[in-house]
Amino acid sequence: MIKKRKVVAAALAATFLATTAASAAVQLRFECAQDGNECDTMMAIFKKFEATHPDIQVKMDLVPYKAILENLPVDLAAGTGPDMAKITDLGGLHKYYLDLAPYVDKAALEKDFGKTLDWYRAGPNDKGIYGIQTQLTITGAFINKTLFDQAKVAVPGKDATWDDWAKAARAVAKATGTKYPMAMDRTGHRFAGMAMPYGAKYFDAKGNPEMNDPGFAAAAKQFVAWNNDGTMDRNVWAGQGGASYADATKEFINGELVFYYSGSWQIQKFAKQIGDAFDWEVMPAPCGPAGPGHCSGMPGGSGVVGFKSTKHPKEVAELLAFLAQPANYSELEAKSLNIPANATVATAGVKYEGVTPAASKALNAFSAQVPTISPVGYAFQGYKNNRAMFNITVKRLTQAIVGEMSVDEALKRMDADLKEAVAASK
Repeated sequence: MIKKRKVVAAALAATFLATTAASAAVQLRFECAQDGNECDTMMAIFKKFEATHPDIQVKMDLVPYKAILENLPVDLAAGTGPDMAKITDLGGLHKYYLDLAPYVDKAALEKDFGKTLDWYRAGPNDKGIYGIQTQLTITGAFINKTLFDQAKVAVPGKDATWDDWAKAARAVAKATGTKYPMAMDRTGHRFAGMAMPYGAKYFDAKGNPEMNDPGFAAAAKQFVAWNNDGTMDRNVWAGQGGASYADATKEFINGELVFYYSGSWQIQKFAKQIGDAFDWEVMPAPCGPAGPGHCSGMPGGSGVVGFKSTKHPKEVAELLAFLAQPANYSELEAKSLNIPANATVATAGVKYEGVTPAASKALNAFSAQVPTISPVGYAFQGYKNNRAMFNITVKRLTQAIVGEMSVDEALKRMDADLKEAVAASK
């Protein structure tokens, strides 16, 4: 009996020690939203990290993208945010970021991630390392090629303007009885992909933000007109209030849309959900009224950042540095079908896994557009108040679309809204 008691006591002690060790492990909370499988892929990579760091555990909160846009900033302001998150408002959330520089090989990250590091910084004098760009994205046009073939309408060429695409999409929709000729995601980021080819500068000669230059105004007037004459799927923008995000992925996947202006992050979803229902392709960036040379999508993407409110800054930094290692980063891009922002990985090339011919062609089409991105796009993406500008664009253009005000009135309101936003940010 005494021996049995000793054995039981030893077993209980071992169990207690194991439980204590588990509870003592550092747990990092990771908030993530995914278009395809990028969050799941990151977690698989993080499991490898856990295997060599048994004292660190990563717990993922998988949330809708809308929660990242609207709820995460509120949680961070209240001090209840996660340790790290996958985010798209790169400059706007800067004040909450953890500077990874004291804990990582700064020179290696600067070499590999180049310009995208600036998107997370406060300004040109900020040399901190705040995030790992996991997705380099470009806004762009998807078409339902099968509908073009059925309509016997020629697909516009690489120098085609937005107006050329509108005419072609209307012709295809009419010939095939398709519900919507065109659609654009409800966000100022996507609208910028149309506004820049029209000549929008977003910044004046002194570098101050603006939303009332002739190019922006021309794009706004055309966009509102297309929403009201049936060219654009009006429900995407007019069916929402405030600055809420909306897209037309379902309409495109269901074959109800000829031309969809969204971005490279949709590739995996389309490859999986469209299958062989119809042929779809990515087109070169539509040009502006001036034609060739005024063709650019809007750069962007998402990255993983740590937050200064974390109680485990060193562990967060070590985890993100692990994700940034070329072998791990290449695995992330290969499995999630994304364009790499890591220069070492991009130079070596990514061997995409399980990719369909359509997805492979689409990835190459977007990669080919990277050199054509306007410097305005890079500057705008890195501007700390760009989220405010995106939201102002959506709110006021929608009011013009539904007839609450004229386009000229909307532009004046945008200018006033922007001045208030900039003042508030200071």
